[in-house]
Amino acid sequence: MSLTLSLARGAVTSPFKRAGRPGATLPAGRLGLPAAPLAPGRLAAYRTICGFPATGPLPVTYPHVLAFPLSMRLMTRRDFPLPVTGLVHTWIDIAAHRTLQPEDPLELTVYAAELNPHRRGTEVTVVTEARIAGELVWESRSGYLSRHATRTEAAAPGAGAPSAPLPAVAEWRLPGNLGRRYGAASGDRNPIHLYPLTARLFGFPRAIAHGMWTVARCLAEAPDPAALRTVRADFRAPVLLPGTVTYATDGTAFELRGGERLHLTGTTG
Repeated sequence: MSLTLSLARGAVTSPFKRAGRPGATLPAGRLGLPAAPLAPGRLAAYRTICGFPATGPLPVTYPHVLAFPLSMRLMTRRDFPLPVTGLVHTWIDIAAHRTLQPEDPLELTVYAAELNPHRRGTEVTVVTEARIAGELVWESRSGYLSRHATRTEAAAPGAGAPSAPLPAVAEWRLPGNLGRRYGAASGDRNPIHLYPLTARLFGFPRAIAHGMWTVARCLAEAPDPAALRTVRADFRAPVLLPGTVTYATDGTAFELRGGERLHLTGTTG
């Protein structure tokens, strides 16, 4: 099934799904894509919008983009318990077991691993794996939140005493069409990222930047992005578009702030 058809199916089936219903279960099994050559134009567009070098190894976040059609197929399945429309990416853990090149034949697999209550709704964990000739070379775990009324008392990730701000390094002015541009490069055209009107349908005053763009843009600022092996990022608050954000880092930890508001925190290794 094409990504466009998956998105259309998600828009049709989402109104009939009720997040947080008792006894909800996750789809069994895994979805996979065989190894195939990368589309150079799409990779080039991704490098440009995120600020990665124009040539060289794959950005550490790019397998997530390659597997996005699989993730959409998973999350729009009839037996997937959450409505895909309006799902918000809340966190990601990435482990790259080797440096990947654009010519590497990546076999991709996606499956749903956990379904947990969240203070703002229900969160699903989706696992993505990339292999070369059967060897696991890259993997990630991502949290996606379906917002709804809840009585859970679960604490926010990293809750506790606020840490001191990291040293500010750069200020970025983000245009109003950033979500549409990143959506074209990544294939993620969730309506919360596209236009003020479509974002307001899901409770946002304006379109918001993709979480994966914010973390990729920060990682592109690393002295050697190709050397990154582990990434943890938590998406704390949406970045409204257009807007201005401050990138800050101490060399290992990084964050993105808008004034006094903390949008993103992360660490690399």
